[in-house]
Amino acid sequence: MPTYFTDASFRFLRALARHNERAWFQAHKADYEAHVRAPFQRLLTDLQPALASISPHYRADPKPLGGSLFRIQRDTRFANDKSPYKTWQGARLFHARGRQVEAPSFYLHLQPGECFVGAGLWHPQPDTLRRVRHFLLDNPGGWRAAAHAPAFRKRFDLDDSETLARIPRGFPADSEFADDLRRRNFVAFRALDDATMTGPRLRTMLEADLAALAPFVDYLCAALDLEF
Repeated sequence: MPTYFTDASFRFLRALARHNERAWFQAHKADYEAHVRAPFQRLLTDLQPALASISPHYRADPKPLGGSLFRIQRDTRFANDKSPYKTWQGARLFHARGRQVEAPSFYLHLQPGECFVGAGLWHPQPDTLRRVRHFLLDNPGGWRAAAHAPAFRKRFDLDDSETLARIPRGFPADSEFADDLRRRNFVAFRALDDATMTGPRLRTMLEADLAALAPFVDYLCAALDLEF
């Protein structure tokens, strides 16, 4: 089985965290291309058949710009932190209609000690969040199966980093899924250790993870009237 990332991938990202400045990055841009971006592009290409079998509406696009890969450059226009570069590389496996409407994505994250695979809606717009919450109330059985099945919860965590202090106005406080109604993000994820990211079974494991995340993404697509 092919490998993608190596110890050099993590060495580059750790060094970038220490030397987060344009002159350093330009001097080491070839290392970024060789050890981070190019292997990520190969991985995205190799994941395309498995993703297509999961859903014909999702894309793993290896283009260096405008595809699945996030730019390594940070948008610092409105940020207090003016560091010019991210210290991680991420890729979004996006819905074909994701350029026109807000849609759930699959996501891969490369960062020393903090790698993970996940899926869902991160920081959705208020109307999107409202639609998901109402759909959850109207379809609790589907949500139970998609997000709380024992096998799913054994494999994935639900993101609890941002939740409301109380149930949103207009939603029942005694709902079976009151904690889920308080979520700001509808995201499921699984941490991956660095050895897994550099090992020969990475693609096989990610293909299995994407398939296991598919019912969760399918449910969110249904909430937003999107094909899956």
